Amino acid sequence: MNFREIVTKAVIGKGKKTIKNSYNMKTEEIPNTVLGCWVINHKFSGNKENDLIKVNGNFDVNVWYSYDNDTKTSVSTKNFSYNEVLKLNKIENNSTSEEIVVRSLKQPSVTNVEIKEGNVVMDIEKELGIEVIGDTKVKVNVEEDEDDYEILEDVNEETKIEKDIDEEVKEDYIN
Repeated sequence: MNFREIVTKAVIGKGKKTIKNSYNMKTEEIPNTVLGCWVINHKFSGNKENDLIKVNGNFDVNVWYSYDNDTKTSVSTKNFSYNEVLKLNKIENNSTSEEIVVRSLKQPSVTNVEIKEGNVVMDIEKELGIEVIGDTKVKVNVEEDEDDYEILEDVNEETKIEKDIDEEVKEDYIN
């Protein structure tokens, strides 16, 4: 048997993690009731340092609340940054040209929100997926076939007719 090695890029490490953090937001007025809270503009990137994957990201949180004894409403927006350090347990090889791909498997969302001491306190949950892509080798068995091409017949009728006509023409006919 004859083997060949193919060098290609492949996923050499993969993992996911659900992360839950608490955040505080100070609003312009002292809120009475939180009417709505949502997360938008999630941006992130990741890089590998030694055996750890570091993900840096940020998102905006909008809080709609009532104040002044629930007679007025307002919306406050704040940008929050985060830094997550994750460890992948299985990375197949130590490739020199690794690429880190970070995906948001579950966008950040507010799971709980309440007012404490005049501030809005919210729990935000997100799920990140990490892939490490690197060079790897695949061994394949190569079979050596002599001539594995099938001989094809003409299927075009015009070509067949022209061929028949050429065989019947006599060059000395005019003489």
